Amino acid sequence: MSNPSISLKEVLVLTKRKQVKHRYIIKKAQHIRLFLITSFMVTGLLFLVIFKLYAYSNDKMVRIVTRDEILKAMQMHRGYDPTATTNVARFQAEVLLQLARQARELDPKGPRILIKHDDWFWAFLDINELSLEEAPTFALLAYQHKQDQLVDYCSDHVIKKIEKGAVPELAVNVKVSWPKTSELPSKYSFKDTLSTPNLKVTNHRLITYRLLDFGEMIVYDDIRGLTGRPTTGILSLLFRVIGEGRVVQSKMTISEDGLQINRAKAKKGPIKVTTTVTVRPDGHISKGIPSDRPDLLALEARLKQPIKIKYVPFNSLQL
Repeated sequence: MSNPSISLKEVLVLTKRKQVKHRYIIKKAQHIRLFLITSFMVTGLLFLVIFKLYAYSNDKMVRIVTRDEILKAMQMHRGYDPTATTNVARFQAEVLLQLARQARELDPKGPRILIKHDDWFWAFLDINELSLEEAPTFALLAYQHKQDQLVDYCSDHVIKKIEKGAVPELAVNVKVSWPKTSELPSKYSFKDTLSTPNLKVTNHRLITYRLLDFGEMIVYDDIRGLTGRPTTGILSLLFRVIGEGRVVQSKMTISEDGLQINRAKAKKGPIKVTTTVTVRPDGHISKGIPSDRPDLLALEARLKQPIKIKYVPFNSLQL
C-alpha cells in the first residue's frame, strides 16, 4: 500500500512544528544548564557563608559551667580562708585553673567556658557554709553587679611568644565583666582592711588578664581594669594626689606550711610600685618576708625571676 499523498502545505506545517519542538528542546536544555550553574554557585556561596558563620560561632561559642562543677572545683582547694580579701586572688586562680584543666581534658580546642555570677556566688556561700547575710562584701558586690567570668583555655589564643622565662603548664585568658546597662555603674569599689597598708580596690566593668600556671607559681599578668590605692600609711598621701594606680601583675607561690608569698606590681603613670607580702591562711598579711622565716627567701627569689611574654591580643569577639 502506498503512502497517502501529503500536500506542500502540510509538509511546511510539519517542518515548522519540528523546528518549534527543536527550539523548545534547546531552550529547555539551556534553562537546565543555567539552573545547574546557578545551583552550583548558590551552593558554593551558601557553603562559604556557613563556613564563615561556623568560624564566627565557634569563636563566640561558650559552654556554661554548671554550679555543681564550680562547687566541686572549689571543694578541692581548702586549707585557707577564701572569704578573706587577701586570699581572693589565690582562691580565684586555683578554681579557674581547675575548671580550665577539666575543660581542656575534654576538648583542648573546645569552646570557652562561662562561669555565671549567680552560680559562682551560691557555690561560694555553700562551700563556706555562709548565709546571704554573711556573704563577704567583695563576693556580694560581684553578685549584685552580675559579674560573669569568661575563660579561654586554648593556648593558641593566649601566648604569642615567650621572650623570657619558663613555659607555663597552662595559660588562659580571663574576661570578667557585667552588662552595660543604665541600672549598673561602670565600676565599684570596696576596702581591703586586712592588707598592710589598707587598700581601696576598684573593679571596672571590664577586667581582662592572663592567668599562668607554672606549677610552683601562679601569675596574673597583663591585668587591665583593676585599680586601687592605699588608704593608710605614707603611700596613701601620695595616691590621694595622683589617684588610683593600675594593678598590672601579681605572682604567688605557696610554702609547704600554707603561707602565700605574693609579689605584686602596680603603676600610675611613671610611678611603679612592686611589693612582696606574706599572707597567712587566715588572710592576715605582713609586708615582706617574716624575719623568722629565712626559708621563704627562696620562694621570694622565685617570684623575682623575670618573665616577659608577648600575648595574643584580645579580639572584639572575645570582649
